[in-house]
Amino acid sequence: MKKTILTFGILGCMLTGCQNKQQEAVMEPQQENLVVNTIMARRSIRKYKPQPVERETMDLILKCGINAPNGQNKQSWEVRVVDNPALMTEFKEAMAKGHPDMNADMVKGCFRDAPTMVFIARDKSYDFSAYDCGLLAENMMLSAWSVGVGSICLGSPVRFLTDNAECAPCLTKLGFSEGYELCLCVGFGYADEEPAAKPRDWGKVKYID
Repeated sequence: MKKTILTFGILGCMLTGCQNKQQEAVMEPQQENLVVNTIMARRSIRKYKPQPVERETMDLILKCGINAPNGQNKQSWEVRVVDNPALMTEFKEAMAKGHPDMNADMVKGCFRDAPTMVFIARDKSYDFSAYDCGLLAENMMLSAWSVGVGSICLGSPVRFLTDNAECAPCLTKLGFSEGYELCLCVGFGYADEEPAAKPRDWGKVKYID
């Protein structure tokens, strides 16, 4: 019952325009559409407070993720969530050992110390699975921001975890099905920074008559 109340409370917050401190700092005040506000206000967060995201909140974010558009409704993704600090430390140590030619702190820091990490795998048998996984990740990041949770999409951990035998036990622990391979990592947590928006090049967009 408490879980249900919390979920509806979060949804109510989304629908009534509840905004966290990060959003207030970067929101364009002339915008009134809540979806547009969230898209325009979202930032990649690279510094987090230590507490993990509550699992009830993560459940909502994950449900938004798997409701992303996807080719032929194949839902060609698998998702694993790690919020256990000891397990994340194990992953970081394995990655550092697997890349002795690189700076260990740099390798370990590629997760940006996000306290909750989502690992997304794609179906290798489906050509468009990587696109599906990207749409899944975007849905999660936008819904996370709307409820006060920061996020960052990461590619480096995929390379560090998949290009050496030292990290094979880590991938085994994630338990992806046969035929799936790690495609994306997304970190989630409560922001400990308020980054400014980076400029976007509107010149890359053209109407063709």
